[in-house]
Amino acid sequence: MSAPATPWLRRFHPAATGAVRLFVFPHAGGNASFFHPFSARLAPRAEVLVVQYPGRQERYNEPCVEDLHELADTVAAELTGWAEEPFALFGHSMGATLAFEVGSRLRAAGARPSALFVSGRRAPSIPAPGSVHLASDEKLIADMRLLGGTDSRMLENPELLAAILPAVRSDYVATETYRYRGAPPLDCPVTAFIGDVDPRVDAPMARAWATHTTDAFALHEFGGGHFFLVPHLDAVVETVAHTLSGGRKAFTRNS
Repeated sequence: MSAPATPWLRRFHPAATGAVRLFVFPHAGGNASFFHPFSARLAPRAEVLVVQYPGRQERYNEPCVEDLHELADTVAAELTGWAEEPFALFGHSMGATLAFEVGSRLRAAGARPSALFVSGRRAPSIPAPGSVHLASDEKLIADMRLLGGTDSRMLENPELLAAILPAVRSDYVATETYRYRGAPPLDCPVTAFIGDVDPRVDAPMARAWATHTTDAFALHEFGGGHFFLVPHLDAVVETVAHTLSGGRKAFTRNS
């Protein structure tokens, strides 16, 4: 299986013939490598392709994109040739909103996602304004500590911080300035995952994702904060794999 000939996608593991293709969208400040364990657990049941945003890792010298709608336009155009059915989308935090926006664009172009998985993020229609992107580096780092997901050794290393903070701040700009523009609901099942003590999203905010699909919706709540995904990775992966294989018992049909 050849590697994607685009800087926007990373494939870490091979997949079985005919496996569902799953596009994965990282969180603010995140990179494709964060989802290497996720990919390893899903292989070979799904072909996991992780989106690599500019401004990090091998794309470090490329300018970041500070508008989620602009980013969604670009990513959707990049994925058009890869969005062969069946395919699904998974996003964590900022990546969940981006996955939805990309899915909407692909659907409008005639490529129908088979499922959308959204993790650690309120529904697009619920505003999430913020001003951390305007704050000092110290306050930005404090917010990163609050959310978790970043190795504490990186946050205590001035050289590493200098390398990652520009991308983190740019992603905060994109997230905090995002405004929902009324994209039509998708017509595929939507599964939401949240942590029960996440300071950014609670159950009602996550349940509002049900209004963004005309198909089925399910919510799974785990113990933990914004990055509950790390300690509960196996459970999340099994839920994703079950859904991709056609399991729908956990869903409720929207009326």
